[in-house]
Amino acid sequence: MEFHHVSVLLNECIENLNINPDGIYVDCTMGGAGHSKEIVKRLSEKGLFIGFDQDINAIKTAEERLSQYSDRVKFVHSNFENIKEELENLGIEKIDGVLADLGVSSHQLDEAERGFSYMHDAPLDMRMDVRSDFSAYEVVNGYSEDELDRVIKEYGEENWSRRIAKFIVETRAEKSIETTGELVEIIKKAIPKKARIDGPHPAKRTFQAIRIEVNDELGVIKKLIRDASSVMNEGGRICIITFHSLEDRIVKNEFKYLASDCICPPSIPFCQCDKESEVKIITRKPILPTPEEVEINPRSRSAKLRVAEKK
Repeated sequence: MEFHHVSVLLNECIENLNINPDGIYVDCTMGGAGHSKEIVKRLSEKGLFIGFDQDINAIKTAEERLSQYSDRVKFVHSNFENIKEELENLGIEKIDGVLADLGVSSHQLDEAERGFSYMHDAPLDMRMDVRSDFSAYEVVNGYSEDELDRVIKEYGEENWSRRIAKFIVETRAEKSIETTGELVEIIKKAIPKKARIDGPHPAKRTFQAIRIEVNDELGVIKKLIRDASSVMNEGGRICIITFHSLEDRIVKNEFKYLASDCICPPSIPFCQCDKESEVKIITRKPILPTPEEVEINPRSRSAKLRVAEKK
């Protein structure tokens, strides 16, 4: 299957990266290489592009799509949480910009057998990196009712998390839950019919929650932002696209933390923390897709772009 992914907020990202043709830029989530290609096109022969993805299919696609720029491109098959170590491995000390699009790629959703989608029946998987031995199957069949409730409530912001967790545990007591289709049916039974009439697909929030848990999606954002800032040249930009409130909150708070000069409690009369501001926040409010973009690509609807600049 061809790797299809429509790049979200493409022009806004390129504009806000403020690309220096001779600089070094990292795309943490290459996907179908849409953003990547636009970055690479703006680099001179002295410039360098480094593309990360933990999905080997994305790496292969990017290698093909960026083949004409092979003199200024390097690929890293790894999670972006390893950005610092991987840059060290490449002998790179400083970079000039980082882009991370935190959405699941359209390709991953459309590739039914990966188990990301509640619209197709497939094995319970949801691993972005197939080298990992921890999948949705382990979460659904191995977590206690309390753990399932926590994950679904916290990461899915699902009001019916306790009932869903209870129904999962009761069902798997008879036999293990193997497929996304089975899980969807359990969720539908757990959520009362009245609550299912309005709003998104009843399984949407639970699937999001399990995917976040399987791939530790929230845990890695904080690390990425701090590590990226620590290796950024002055004036370099960190651009991050989020797709739900949990991610956006983490990005907003991390930028705020890095931008602040003091983190001492208000009760202390003078600063004792010695913290120095590392970045300037460029986007006080996130940049949102235009109505035209949402019409062309409905999946961009919930996207938010936040930008910070290294001091």
